[in-house]
Amino acid sequence: MLLTFHAAAHPQAPVKLREIAMAEARQGIAVDARFIYAIDSRAVAKYDKQSGRLMKRWQSSPTHPLIHLDSGVVHGAKLYCGHSNYPDLPMSSSVEIWDCDSLEHIGSHDLGSAWGSCTWVDRFDDRWWVAFGHYDRFAAQTGKDNRWTVLVQFNDDWQPLAWWTFPDSLLALFKPMSCSGGSWGPDRRLYVAGHDSAALYVLRPPASGSVLEWLATVPVDIQGQGIAWDRSEAAVLYGIKRRERQAVVFEFSGLPAKAR
Repeated sequence: MLLTFHAAAHPQAPVKLREIAMAEARQGIAVDARFIYAIDSRAVAKYDKQSGRLMKRWQSSPTHPLIHLDSGVVHGAKLYCGHSNYPDLPMSSSVEIWDCDSLEHIGSHDLGSAWGSCTWVDRFDDRWWVAFGHYDRFAAQTGKDNRWTVLVQFNDDWQPLAWWTFPDSLLALFKPMSCSGGSWGPDRRLYVAGHDSAALYVLRPPASGSVLEWLATVPVDIQGQGIAWDRSEAAVLYGIKRRERQAVVFEFSGLPAKAR
């Protein structure tokens, strides 16, 4: 599949619209037209978008195999979340699936141990996009530091189609952790976040080679982790502040209402 990208001005720092208290806002966030989904390592909660009221909550038991959920994305009335066995080794990953209406866990897709630790999943251009992190703390055991972090594009059958590494200069900012959040924006650029930095990093796949191009850095009042573009509203992005247990909503100017 040939990806096409359009020239656009570098995004400016967005306007913060509001902050919403969500106890589960520690790992990631997802959003659809009516609800916000806050993601913790072992829990997913559904909140009303307008009132911020908790609607439903899913919690894994102490013996449940799901131990480290990360970012999520809503697609086709289902919530897809990246999951890994972090901090266990060897790293293994999966994509976990919930029904958005009932918030029942309805499926899982095993991603194995070939790529690393799944930190986020997104849906864009009829493809799945999954980031797999590596961490400096495990370099002695695995022989791989955070420079082995990779973005993989999958088809609907979860077969890998293409993969890219991240610029060393960007990974240096993520050290000793990795790329913890990512979401394709309405300008057809990929916005990613580190583990705890108050910034978004704007990327795109290169015309040639295998290293993602770093186009811009946008300061935002988040603390890294999962992010999600609201594809039901024009140029609105959600992030989290994990220490405060808050979802944060931003509006960007100068971006198209949705990806062309």
